[in-house]
Amino acid sequence: MKAIRRFSVRPVLPESLRPLSELARNLRWSWHPETRELFQSVDPEGWRAAGGDPMRLLGSVPAARLAALAEDRRFKRRLAAAADDLHDYLTGRRWYQEQPPGLPAAIAYFSPEFGITAALPQYSGGLGILAGDHLKSASDLGVPLIGVGLLYRHGYFRQSLSREGWQQEHYPLLDPNELPLTMLREADGSPSRVVLALPGGRSLFAYVWQARVGRVPLLLLDSDVEENAPGEREVTDRLYGGGGEHRLLQEMLLGIGGVRAVRTYCRLTGHPEPEVFHTNEGHAGFLGLERIRELVDAGADFDSALERARAGAVFTTHTPVPAGIDRFERELVARHFGPGGELPGIEVERVLDLGLENYPGGEPALFNMAVMGLRLAQRANGVSTLHGQVSRQMFAGLWPGFDPEEVPIASVTNGVHAPTWVAPEVLRLGARQIGQSRAEDALTVGGSQRWDAVADIPEADIWELRRTLREQLVEEVRTRLRASWRERGAGAAELGWIETALDPDVLTIGFARRVPSYKRLTLMLRDRERLTRLLLHPERPVQIVVAGKAHPADDSGKRLVQELVRFADDPRVRHRLVFLPDYGMAMAQKLYPGCDVWLNNPLRPLEACGTSGMKAALNGCLNLSVLDGWWDEWFEPDFGWAIPTADGTATTDDNRRDDLEAAALYGLLEERVAPAFYDRSAGGLPGRWIEMVRRTLTTLGPKVLAGRMVREYVERLYTPAAEAQRALDADAARELAVWKARVRDAWHAVAVDHVEAVSDTGVNGTAELGSTVSLRVSVTLGTLDPSDVEVQAVAGRVDPTDRLSRTSTFPLKPAGAAALDGRRIYEGPLTLDRTGPFGYTVRILPAHPLLAGGAEMGLVALPPEATGENAGVLLR
Repeated sequence: MKAIRRFSVRPVLPESLRPLSELARNLRWSWHPETRELFQSVDPEGWRAAGGDPMRLLGSVPAARLAALAEDRRFKRRLAAAADDLHDYLTGRRWYQEQPPGLPAAIAYFSPEFGITAALPQYSGGLGILAGDHLKSASDLGVPLIGVGLLYRHGYFRQSLSREGWQQEHYPLLDPNELPLTMLREADGSPSRVVLALPGGRSLFAYVWQARVGRVPLLLLDSDVEENAPGEREVTDRLYGGGGEHRLLQEMLLGIGGVRAVRTYCRLTGHPEPEVFHTNEGHAGFLGLERIRELVDAGADFDSALERARAGAVFTTHTPVPAGIDRFERELVARHFGPGGELPGIEVERVLDLGLENYPGGEPALFNMAVMGLRLAQRANGVSTLHGQVSRQMFAGLWPGFDPEEVPIASVTNGVHAPTWVAPEVLRLGARQIGQSRAEDALTVGGSQRWDAVADIPEADIWELRRTLREQLVEEVRTRLRASWRERGAGAAELGWIETALDPDVLTIGFARRVPSYKRLTLMLRDRERLTRLLLHPERPVQIVVAGKAHPADDSGKRLVQELVRFADDPRVRHRLVFLPDYGMAMAQKLYPGCDVWLNNPLRPLEACGTSGMKAALNGCLNLSVLDGWWDEWFEPDFGWAIPTADGTATTDDNRRDDLEAAALYGLLEERVAPAFYDRSAGGLPGRWIEMVRRTLTTLGPKVLAGRMVREYVERLYTPAAEAQRALDADAARELAVWKARVRDAWHAVAVDHVEAVSDTGVNGTAELGSTVSLRVSVTLGTLDPSDVEVQAVAGRVDPTDRLSRTSTFPLKPAGAAALDGRRIYEGPLTLDRTGPFGYTVRILPAHPLLAGGAEMGLVALPPEATGENAGVLLR
């Protein structure tokens, strides 16, 4: 029989134990060891059965045990200390509160997924884990962030394997009442709701649930509302589920409904209204339209509202491939924003123009969410230095006339939340060196360039730590492997071999991530005999732990999983290579610390950042990776290995490229990695390996912190965005919008007519370092005034085709009034500050104090092919 109604019956805690409820509901416990240890002591067996989830634990503790704890003075002292510590954490001054005035009063951070803890499964992979780490680090730093997402009743999916190794998906139903969430309620106790208008007079209602991530509130919108029709109730059913209209409605609810949820939360709690809105990937891009709608309803015209919304917006792109961007049919978007749909005060054509791919190679029939995100944000960034370069090339069509290097997309390299991902044993070793408080500050706030205290840790202690973590991983793997084989239908008599799966003294390599084709899960299988020899080497064996999920709709990814599983099932190697299904946060927290080497072999440059290697590095695991994402930026031979990539002609043949890069991987493992691990001194210690571990912790540790990342966002993006937002009041926004329209209308008449250059050496074609070239440029501005533009000289290296690189810009100044024909003269010196091939050009850009940069409007006037004498290349 099935129940017709479901309830969550919560225990009534004795008065003296009531603080347990507050501790369980604030997700700080997920990164605070002392709080977790307190819950574990409530009922150690129940804690294991609950998977380390305090809410589930408290729902299962027998009443007699609670009564005993209520009389246990030692436990109550520990509980009071934990409650006081949480109170101090939530109310005390932190890094943000110690900064000079002018920082944003609040920042709203929107993401389609958040990986906070396995107890709140609202994530699928790196994007969600990054978002969760962003919130946790903001909390540690005291940054007044409000997180905004969706509450998926089935989460992502749970993965298992068939007997044949084929991925199978399961979608368990999540009851919000059994999760560490509270419903946002009005003053009268009724649930707070947001509502969106849908075509045909329908409505989409959503509740707002709140998770407390330390100091940061996370608002999650839930469409499972009785007033909704069945289709609308299912909008928030699954993370990245469905397609077409279903995904569009999810993203409308996230963006538009998310802004409305933030407004409701601030109204009910008194939290400061956000000055900055951060869109984490394009899924939440509609938030900009809702902010425009708010301003239009208050009396602004669309263009000035657009300027005000853009000023305080930050857009982060995480994808290096166009296929990773959500795009919708324009007709579908038009239907939802046309008559009877959402945002009735905004013309649907203005909405559609924001997502229009009106650039070479674009598809005008599609609405591009990332393009809209970039057009609705004055500041944008990629998530590593290399990814910033890739993004500038990828979106260069939005800024015609500018080289990719000048496309206004910056980069802030991702980081990881160390208290979440550092094993307790690693933290304790650090605390022994510098004390508990300093160790915690080093992991959360960061700020130092090196952790030199690691240099004083004895070699034997480091090696013992690494073996302890490896041993823990082996036990974890055996437990999970046995459960997986039982789920695949194996009987107990078939599983005796699992007791010998992996060895705590063997070099252990980890590989775990999502399974799109570009991450190349099966690259290690290109030469199976060579891999087998590596695994079974009599003196230097290797063992590999692999995990990963393919998207439910990605059969090619599932075939890759099956190919690897079938190899791992081979009795010859199954004790050396294992595949663990259902990769998630709980598994990852054992996997990263327990591996000696973290493997990453994507197709370069398709890895935006790749933070799993960062988490491994924080635990003293060495990286073996293609130079992509963050590894391209920070790799040094002292703490890892770079897998050579087959660039050039090989890249035109995927098979050839994979063969070459797999051979390079095998060679590194055979000739450098395994020998370094097994080369032992007389005392049995691998000195070179231990030194690489030490260098990893000393040099990489401070760089990979999410605390460093969030501080960079505050200093480089959030604070400038807040300043721009404050500068654009209604009058300033109206003036800027009118000015932009006037400049766009007049730009067709702006031109560089003639350039003259005179070198102080008097030599044509060559000049000496340090000499000066005097430029005299004739320009036509049409109806524009000199105050509307900046005339620049752009100088730098030139290649054989006369293309400029490594450029610097120099403003030129007007010389006198306009001539009778309307032309104006600009002049200025150009110093030759480098040797070798050197060249320059001149250009005209729009200029206004409220622009974030010269490329913002995508307008530039360049010289025609021949503009005058002695111009162009000076040195060759």
